Amino acid sequence: MITGIRHIIFDLGGVLLNLDYSLTEKAFIQAGIADFGERYSQLQQTDIFDRLETGRMGREEFIATMQQVAATPITEQQVLGAWNAMLLDFPLRRLQILQQLRGHYDLFLLSNTNEIHEEVFNNTLMRDHGIPNIGVFFDKVYMSHRVGLRKPMPEIFRRVLEDNDLKAEHTLFIDDSPQHIATAKQVGIQTIYLEKGMTIEEHIFKPLAK
Repeated sequence: MITGIRHIIFDLGGVLLNLDYSLTEKAFIQAGIADFGERYSQLQQTDIFDRLETGRMGREEFIATMQQVAATPITEQQVLGAWNAMLLDFPLRRLQILQQLRGHYDLFLLSNTNEIHEEVFNNTLMRDHGIPNIGVFFDKVYMSHRVGLRKPMPEIFRRVLEDNDLKAEHTLFIDDSPQHIATAKQVGIQTIYLEKGMTIEEHIFKPLAK
């Protein structure tokens, strides 16, 4: 049972930002990387993507690496287009919920992401809603490529708690990846696992979404 919550940590992709991993997998397969699904998924990924999401690999190196593993020559734009294909939209109701919650809770964002995706999803937010970046909704933002840690490392959860003097038992974490939820629970944080088909506006904060 969820009780005593004072702080809420949100995941980004799949919770606030709609994603479709299959679009990226299909695009890379069409570009000549037939085993992309084995290299990257919601549940696991190879060292290439771990390095990208912890800031140990930059944009140019990522593009060159994907070009090297492709069976046929692919352009920089093909790599970027395929990689960004998974990023969809920010439903307005979710942003409105964040605005309403800010008056009652400390809000934090904890996202496994990378410099390429950060640029694109902030551009999407500006294009669709006139909001310059996702950080405006939160007290503090933790993006894996900026802090050098990624979920499900327990260190990144402890970092959020310690940086902001939060007590785990008063903190709620919402994520759509079971391995991330499992680690948050180990650290003592209360959790909600957003299973496939669930949304925060319909299944968690529905009264606020009206």
